[in-house]
Amino acid sequence: MKLQNFIILLFAFVGVTSCAQDKNPINTEHGHEVVVPELSIPWGFTFLPDGSMLINEKEGKMIHFKDGKKIEIHGLPDIYNRGQGGLMDIVLHPNYEKNGWIYFTYASSEGDEEGGNTALMRAKFENNSLIDKKLLYKATPNTTKGQHFGSRIVFDNDGYLYFTIGERGERDVNPQDITRDGGKVYRLNDDGSVPNDNPFVNDANAKKAIYSYGHRNPQGMVVHPETGEVWTHEHGPKGGDEINIIKKGANYGWPVISFGVNYVGTSFTDITEKEGMEQPLHYWDPSIAPSGMAFITSEVYPGWKGDLMVGSLKFNYMDKVVLKDGKVVKEERFLDGLGRVRSINQGPDGYIYVGIENLGIVKLLPNK
Repeated sequence: MKLQNFIILLFAFVGVTSCAQDKNPINTEHGHEVVVPELSIPWGFTFLPDGSMLINEKEGKMIHFKDGKKIEIHGLPDIYNRGQGGLMDIVLHPNYEKNGWIYFTYASSEGDEEGGNTALMRAKFENNSLIDKKLLYKATPNTTKGQHFGSRIVFDNDGYLYFTIGERGERDVNPQDITRDGGKVYRLNDDGSVPNDNPFVNDANAKKAIYSYGHRNPQGMVVHPETGEVWTHEHGPKGGDEINIIKKGANYGWPVISFGVNYVGTSFTDITEKEGMEQPLHYWDPSIAPSGMAFITSEVYPGWKGDLMVGSLKFNYMDKVVLKDGKVVKEERFLDGLGRVRSINQGPDGYIYVGIENLGIVKLLPNK
């Protein structure tokens, strides 16, 4: 009987160990090519129709990379470069070739309070300078805290503009309060006006641009290539980084529910789910500190179409998230050890391009 019990315990241990190992992404060797060298923190980048790039360096430089040369774009607004804030994401309007609009987020000190908060601007660039600039959104109030600015931008298939703002270190104040900025996903028309079907437009005190709330610090956002849904990922505390599918008016629970704990190891909540609050599609524990996000839609990498690429700031790799029937079934590590992965895009040539801190932008090469 004792021998039987030992065998049962042994199989149970092996089973638990196997499950734990399955949570760790497999390190897969792949080649890469540095296409834009010597960048510090390439927070965001986008491809222009001619194949050149616009790159945002967090410190406050916008670069046009063309024909192997870096050309600095002038005319940026004042950038509040503090902590995690600075010059952040950048995207083109879906009809860029007709209207020339680019959109970017940055930390701004505009306002009466000391400090800064996340802002969204639209502009065009001509002769290496930004023109026709328009501030579309500026979060308030300013704060001197240096954390959780967000901030990614996407256009959905209907032409609506989404962007994220983190809760700015005000965990117990901002994310659950729709009358305050921070800890939210926002939705605007491309000119900065608020869509009349936004979920809180009829709430007299709400921030009308809010689309979802209860977020911590979303630094990844992408539109699903088949469903058209907006997907985000966000930094949890110690444990509990999440992938979420954004729904209109939904509450994603921070900090009422979480799979994480305080950085010092103490608990701030004892629940991971609550009625009226969304559950993540996936969460990481330990945290990987995710930044950047892209779906693979090309045939460049055999068998990868439909997989999701996520950067890890904490562990210095790119995570390939394999999805099946709406669930994460496997993860694999790429570009391991090159540096903190900050931004990811699929280029017009179908290759995956990755912004890595203190290195540059690299192209992931398929295995031959």
